[in-house]
Formats: sequence, C-alpha cells, structure tokens
Amino acid sequence: MSKIDEAIEILASLGLPRAQQNERSALTLLALANLKPDDPWSGAGRPLLRIWDIMGFMRDAYGKDYAANTRETIRRQTIHQFEQARIVDRNPDDPSRPTNSGKTVYWLTEDALEVLRSFVTGAFDDQVREFIENHGSLKAAYDRARESRRVPLRLPDGSTVYLSPGEHNALQAAVIEEFGPRFAPGALVLYIGDTAKKHVVCDADCLARLGVPITEHDKLPDIILYREDENWLYLIEAVTSHGPVSPKRHHEIEALLKDSPAERVYVTAFLAKGDFRKFAGDIAWETEVWIASNPDHMIHFNGPKFLGPYKPKGSKCFS
Repeated sequence: MSKIDEAIEILASLGLPRAQQNERSALTLLALANLKPDDPWSGAGRPLLRIWDIMGFMRDAYGKDYAANTRETIRRQTIHQFEQARIVDRNPDDPSRPTNSGKTVYWLTEDALEVLRSFVTGAFDDQVREFIENHGSLKAAYDRARESRRVPLRLPDGSTVYLSPGEHNALQAAVIEEFGPRFAPGALVLYIGDTAKKHVVCDADCLARLGVPITEHDKLPDIILYREDENWLYLIEAVTSHGPVSPKRHHEIEALLKDSPAERVYVTAFLAKGDFRKFAGDIAWETEVWIASNPDHMIHFNGPKFLGPYKPKGSKCFS
C-alpha cells in the first residue's frame, strides 16, 4: 500500500467524510506530518505550514504539482474539515492572526500526531478510539446536522417520511400536502423521488399493475399519484432549477408508459411565480401548472378542458 493510500485509510479511520478521503486530503496530511514516501509513520512531525508550503511539499516529495488556483480548494475542502475534525490547529503561533493573512499557518494537533505515529502498530486502534472519544467523528457530526435539516413529509395515510434537505424536496412535500388534497383527492402516493436517494416512496406492486416500469426510475417524474376512482395517473415534475414537463419530457414519459392502461395528467409544480416565469416558454401544451405559493389555483396549458387527462385509455388498475 502506498503512503497516500495509507493516509486515506487514516482519514477514514478518524471519521472524515468521504469527500475528504481522497488524494488531495491524503497529501495534505502527509505534508503536515512532513512524511515522504519512504518515511516511517513513527517519524511524523508537526511543522508550521502555510497552504503554499503544503503545495510545495506535495510537488517536491510526491510529484503532485497542483495549479496555483488549487490553493483555495485545499483550504476550503481539506484544511477547513481538518480543523473541524481537530486534526489541525490554525495559527498556533499567533491566534490573533486573520484567517486571510498570507502568513496563516497550520500544524497537526498533538492528538492527531499520536494517531499518525501509531499507524501500523498495535496501538493504532486504541489511539483512533481515544481520538474519536475526545473529539468525535466529523462524518457523524455532518450526518447529524443533515438529519436535523431533513424535510418531514406527511403522507395521506398519516405516516411520515423524511426527504433530504433542499428546495426541491420542500416543493415535493408541498405537492403531497397541498396539491394532493386540493386537486387529487383520495389519490394514492405511488412514487416520490429524492435528491439524495433513488426514492423514498415506491409502491412497486401498483406501479407494475399500472404498467409503470420502475426499473427505469431515472426516467420517472418526481412524483406519481393515482386516483383509483378516475383511473388517473398524476405525473408531477417538481421544478426548482430545471426539468418542467416540456414537449420533450412529455414525449419521453408517454413512451415510458406506452403499456399503461391509466389516463395521464401531467403537472409541473413550482415554489413561486418567479420560478414559473423562467420556464413558462418550455412547458408543453395539454399539461398543468401548480404553484405552491398560490396553492388553490392551477394554470392550464390546454384548449378544450381544465384539469384532466387528454387521451383516455383502458380500464381501471384495480377493477
């Protein structure tokens, strides 16, 4: 195993998030420990280094010549997390020095140094355990913060699921909780995608009976509702940055559902009117628009009718 791979293993053991388990972070750790490829871990040191010094070490010791503009990436995507994880201290020689000073320096904390020096020895696991007991795992802290920001979504049956944080999932929650009762009363929630997962709700059995190929979930709309009394599928795109029901998207979903006996209602959902205005020119005819900030109203991109399917097909799924 190379020195870089070993450094990545150490970072993983210390609970660094996956985004910091990479070559850039490994080389940063090795620079801060002043360890060249053939140096033993027991010889780890803790020199005071600027970001420029760290980059120079990467180039001279490991042949990794990062571009000058990489300096900010190292500071924001490696050093910052090292500080949070208590692997490094900033400006121990002058804590009053501004962060943006060209003289800003970093060095390994004593606890981190002990972990590095114990690598490939029988004491390593104990040192890691003690480090995490004292300082915690940054990955676990990030996970807790992420969990606290999740979007609760109450389904029509009274159960609650949680979506990852973000505007897109907040809009999806509004679709289920506000659009559904108003414009799809009694509808079953068959599918809800999630920005961080493939899906959080997926009624595979009903989708299969309706001829919806769940094996191609990447092609599915964000939300699928089903009104059994009308045999209507509501195919809803929740749009915050891209992806309305455009003519192209409408054609793609129609092709995907070519074997479905259910009638289709296409809906593009937005958080606010400003978002709708950005995409109004892309929305397909014979579809609907719903805006969460005005939940009692719909905008109908149609000719002869209001909310409803345009091409009746077949019989009901549950007949």
